[in-house]
Amino acid sequence: MSIRIFLATGLAGLVLAAAAPAWAQLGLPGGVPSLPRTLPDRLPVETGPLQDDVLRRVDRALQAPSRLRDLIRRSDGALEADPEGWPAVRAEIVAIDPSPAGRRMALDAGFSVIREERLEDLDLAVVVLAPPRGLSLRRAVERLRDLDPGGSYEFNHVHTPAGTLTEGAVHALDAGSNAAPRAPAQAGGARIGLIDTGVDASHPALAGATVRQQGFAGAYRSGAHGTAVASLLAGRSGAFSGAAPGAILFAADVYGGSPSGGSSTGVAEALAWMVRNGVPVVNISLVGPRNALVEAAVRRASGRGVLVVAAVGNDGPAAPPLYPASYPDVVGVTAVNARGRVLPEAGRGPQVDFAAPGADMAAAGPGQGYVSVRGASFAAPLVAGLLARRQGRGDAVQALAAGARDMGARGPDPVYGRGLVAADLRVDPAAVGARGRLSR
Repeated sequence: MSIRIFLATGLAGLVLAAAAPAWAQLGLPGGVPSLPRTLPDRLPVETGPLQDDVLRRVDRALQAPSRLRDLIRRSDGALEADPEGWPAVRAEIVAIDPSPAGRRMALDAGFSVIREERLEDLDLAVVVLAPPRGLSLRRAVERLRDLDPGGSYEFNHVHTPAGTLTEGAVHALDAGSNAAPRAPAQAGGARIGLIDTGVDASHPALAGATVRQQGFAGAYRSGAHGTAVASLLAGRSGAFSGAAPGAILFAADVYGGSPSGGSSTGVAEALAWMVRNGVPVVNISLVGPRNALVEAAVRRASGRGVLVVAAVGNDGPAAPPLYPASYPDVVGVTAVNARGRVLPEAGRGPQVDFAAPGADMAAAGPGQGYVSVRGASFAAPLVAGLLARRQGRGDAVQALAAGARDMGARGPDPVYGRGLVAADLRVDPAAVGARGRLSR
């Protein structure tokens, strides 16, 4: 069946099926139930302009977020919705590797250049355009694609960190979950990257790690989400340990406290920084829609030896794939609880490569203490840390898969991927006196 026939016959049903996912990545309460459905394999990267545009529209229609308008409303005008409801930076259109002719046509049509950057480490040119006065963002993107069908024009989508801090006592743990984790070997100066909020490098959990930070939305600012993920990557203090303790952590803050933080341009710039610094493994515990700029940046970083690890999301088994975990060559990670059972809110599908602990475990919290965490955000850094420790010893992903515990259906499956890893790295919240919870 051709892609056009498939899209024409399946679009209506897919859009209806996707109207109900609970967009838990924003940490919003509640959710809307929806029926599970079979997901297609990952969408192709290299397609013609027409097919690529159709695929992009189908992806976004499937992922139409019902509650992201709260994020947009709280941005005080910095964000607006794309046609399918995903937040994007207001009045910004990204031209990716524009041709001289395409650039000239855009300027002649009344578009203006806000900023431009050559990401030499990715061999990627990025020009951010403002639409003519009175032209909506949707119509502006359509206009550019009509003027230059061979070009690549995209919304500057915002990616959301999968975690919010809530106060309260540590939730009840599964029986028999108090065993101390096996302390992982020192990472021996292994380099590992983090694209997230900024990191509180003064937290005791990170005392043994070397943290190098760079801001990509203004000056870097520490955040609860980035600090928690960083501790699971490279932390060690007393009873607490991450997957690669003592690693050199390159932390890219793509938020900086800005209401338009987490933008696609910021993520692309952060990936270029990772390539420049020779970082072999990068963890991204963020989610967003399929975006041409981020997809190109991930593809080119991968071609330069960077292995990207990402959380598959927490929108439930019926939700469509989220990105960047669903791009080709990205290692997608889902989360399990202390008993090794996949979390009911975890994303499922061919984008799942591994399962790792992501609930009933501790991570660094605000101040000097620890919190209990839950969600795919916190499983991904355990996998990234293990892969960073294996760099330089053959195919790290295959080596990790060889030692994974097969779960669920025999062989690779859409729930646990290639199997469960890092089960011994879960630190019980009680072991470090965790208070409060950082969820999803």
